[in-house]
Amino acid sequence: MNSFPGLGPSSGFLQSTAWRASLALVVVFVMLAITGWTAVRETHEDANPLATARAAWRQATFLGRPLPDPSASPAALRAFFATLSRAEKQQLAARHPLVVGNMGGAPVQLRYRANRMALDDARAVAETRMTDDRLTPVGRQEARRLTHRLTSLMSPGRQILAFDPAGGGRAAEVFGNLPAANRVSVVVPGVDTNLSTFERTARATTAPVGMARSLHDAEREAGPDSRTAVIAWADYTAPSGLGVGAATGQLAEAGAVRLRALVESLPSSNTVSLFCHSYGSVVCGIAARDLPSNVEDIAVAGSPGMRAGNVTGLGTRARVWAMRDADDWIQDVPNLEVGGLGHGADPVDPAFGSRILSADGAVGHAGYFAPGTRSLRNFALVGVGATESVECAPNDPDCSTGPA
Repeated sequence: MNSFPGLGPSSGFLQSTAWRASLALVVVFVMLAITGWTAVRETHEDANPLATARAAWRQATFLGRPLPDPSASPAALRAFFATLSRAEKQQLAARHPLVVGNMGGAPVQLRYRANRMALDDARAVAETRMTDDRLTPVGRQEARRLTHRLTSLMSPGRQILAFDPAGGGRAAEVFGNLPAANRVSVVVPGVDTNLSTFERTARATTAPVGMARSLHDAEREAGPDSRTAVIAWADYTAPSGLGVGAATGQLAEAGAVRLRALVESLPSSNTVSLFCHSYGSVVCGIAARDLPSNVEDIAVAGSPGMRAGNVTGLGTRARVWAMRDADDWIQDVPNLEVGGLGHGADPVDPAFGSRILSADGAVGHAGYFAPGTRSLRNFALVGVGATESVECAPNDPDCSTGPA
């Protein structure tokens, strides 16, 4: 029977096919409109400004000499910057702000300065998009939100260690005096982490900036004489939502490469602790095997797994700590790995071999860094090296005295 009475078999098929194709186009158009898409192809906007900036750096010279490879080792880049005067460093940062701002081995204060310039450049682009009639209203609204975020990141006193405007955007921010620190804590967040979620006003400690600021405050309270700095590290591409990206390890593997690069760029004299939340613990688990020896502690909270069957499988000499509060929905996620889906064994299962910390006071999946919680206090004690004072979970009462 024909789909459209009165038409022959062939024409009915063609009309039905045309109808389905038209409907598909309508659906695609609506989806693109909802997400703020417009014909920005005609504007020739750079989809990857950092890659473009690095390409320009590789072609440039400075003081009559070629510049070093921006992907060279931090030691090689530190040696290069040591040959420059203060004025020359600032001149180089002004010419190539995105490159210098994201360069492991560049002086930290110079990176802050360079990233401020890069943020200002990105803000100018976003401000132009706010009034671009080729964008949908949703697209212009997104540009307005991005402008506000970039303006916030440029506030006096903020120390932006990394910034990449591509896609949803990536960033890292330092709390404390990183060059003077002898202990550095790195907060590695999970899904839905990008520039727009890097910080929040409401429920601040559920976003990377609030997590790191809260941890830094708690570390100063736990170890007043400790020289600590905390990095809110959202400098990897995290999964968007709880779809396939969050259930697989592809983005975590790419993030692990970037995490190792961050740690390797820190002075080897620093004692480093990683605090990994949710999907961030997958990143830390994959990175663990190849982290430098100055990483003494890896602490995970609300973990779906670390891509290992047990602590031994992580291949690290660092102490591994884990916590989960009683009402964290992550406990309902199956701890398995089949055909690339899932992240393996549960780090708070005693059989995994982690040191299991109390998460008393934390509420829900994103409550581990809230002030006044035992979870935050325990993280702070690990961060300042006072591990003998942590409060263990009931199912691992001797977590603080176990073998190193």
